[in-house]
Amino acid sequence: MRKELLILPLLIGASPAFAQPAPQLPPELTDPATAQRLAGAMQAVSNAFLNMRVGDIQAALEGRPATPAERNMTVRDMARRDDPDFDRHFEHNMAKVGPTMQRSMQALNQTLPVVMHDLKDVQRSLERAVANLPDPTYPNR
Repeated sequence: MRKELLILPLLIGASPAFAQPAPQLPPELTDPATAQRLAGAMQAVSNAFLNMRVGDIQAALEGRPATPAERNMTVRDMARRDDPDFDRHFEHNMAKVGPTMQRSMQALNQTLPVVMHDLKDVQRSLERAVANLPDPTYPNR
């Protein structure tokens, strides 16, 4: 008899949770075209960064005036010094960004219901803990 009395409120309280649809990311974020647009934007931002001139900054940090050749030096030029195939490697990595973003969004979409469930559990636990805190206005004897 006691088991039924304990289980009944749990079942009644859990039924609205089962009726709710699992949270998902908006379809715009999981659309492959969105991932490709984001990848294109990332490539444009990366290219803008790589084309930024830094020769004057390097010379200033070294405490000397920049030479005419240094004034035109970009981040891309500095990267090429360390890796002669930098441009090819960069383009190869940029080509992988779109599919990687798409897979990441799909994985996030699949794990989101579990994460939301766990966050609700945490919220309930915190609410129980706060409810059991002693009242600071209660007079001490």
